[in-house]
Amino acid sequence: MNTDSHDEPVTPSFDRAPACPFDPAPSLTALRSEQPIARLAAPEGAPGVWMITRYDLVRQILADPRFSSRCETHYHPLEGGHLPPAPVGDLTGMDAPQHTRFRKLLAGKFTVRRMNLLTERITEITRERLDAMERQGPPADLVAVFAQPVPALVICELLGVPHGDRDRFQSSTRALADTGTAQAQYAAFVELGTYLRELALAKRAEPTDDLLSDLATDGDLTDEELGGVAAFLLGAGLDTTANMLALGTFALLRDPAQLTALRGDPDLAVGAVEELLRYLSVAATGMRGVLEDVELGGRQFKAGDTVVIAINAANRDPARFSDPDVLDLRRSAAGHLAFGHGVHQCLGQQLARIEMRVALPALLVRFPTLRLAAPAEELSLRTDPSQVYGVHSLPVTWDRG
Repeated sequence: MNTDSHDEPVTPSFDRAPACPFDPAPSLTALRSEQPIARLAAPEGAPGVWMITRYDLVRQILADPRFSSRCETHYHPLEGGHLPPAPVGDLTGMDAPQHTRFRKLLAGKFTVRRMNLLTERITEITRERLDAMERQGPPADLVAVFAQPVPALVICELLGVPHGDRDRFQSSTRALADTGTAQAQYAAFVELGTYLRELALAKRAEPTDDLLSDLATDGDLTDEELGGVAAFLLGAGLDTTANMLALGTFALLRDPAQLTALRGDPDLAVGAVEELLRYLSVAATGMRGVLEDVELGGRQFKAGDTVVIAINAANRDPARFSDPDVLDLRRSAAGHLAFGHGVHQCLGQQLARIEMRVALPALLVRFPTLRLAAPAEELSLRTDPSQVYGVHSLPVTWDRG
């Protein structure tokens, strides 16, 4: 690449190096150092589409309301057109004032009391899943027995899913994350959406002590909005956390020194989680639509353009983090962009942090000989750049006590 040829379109590969499954694609790393604002190849007549890979630029865009989160402002060059509007209730696809209304309503529900109660249940859920894993015995798929069920059960607690429905709920969430056919995944998505809408309406009639009941009884949301927000909370709180637990374990099992550090000092969990969030950046990319002409980083963006922001490349920017490609659980990873930045910063970030701070150390302490049960290079990774990054399955084994 020639740094003087900023207008020459590029087509970066999102393929990661097989030997470095936790690192961003090499092409993104190269763009960050050589062309941090790069024009992407797009069909003739399409609006400008730009890839942004540098930390300071990504952070500025995430905080600037001239860059829109509304999906219909995002031109997708592979799709050859603009994306459809986000589903009702999906905060990630809104701008102010709609986003402000929903966010203010939801932010008040993540109270200290509720987070404390959920912490107690997260500890219990983690212990129950580790007990089940121990009873089953090695080998095991950590995704199926631990990484996916823990956040799914936490979501059940958050939304107030009745205990009698939780097997059905978990079955649908497993199907949603499965590597099977697209038809099966879509069927699970429809089933979950239908169930959550029915649950939301039931909460209006008979509220209980949970977040969904609070939303159902405050009178500010329509039935459609209430069901949509429930589906949004499920999507936001399940896939990212499940993949952070699985991929985080995978990364630690590949790094004995860091694994030993966390196992020997559970108090390291707070900093370790922040570093894993930075290092792995499972929500690797995002998009913004340009609402008006903007100058940024010495480049002129036109109204109607689209920018693709590479969160994973930004979180590995050596201008922001020293030795960024090294996993160091004792580093201060404050300021990472794994949860976004600005008004769209993840609402449930504290809940996700609690889940990881509880679950990861508990897993490592319970199974001190935990190790991969298959060669690392044979593991099936979620390589679609439109998906949350992670592993489809994580075969592990341990010595019986």
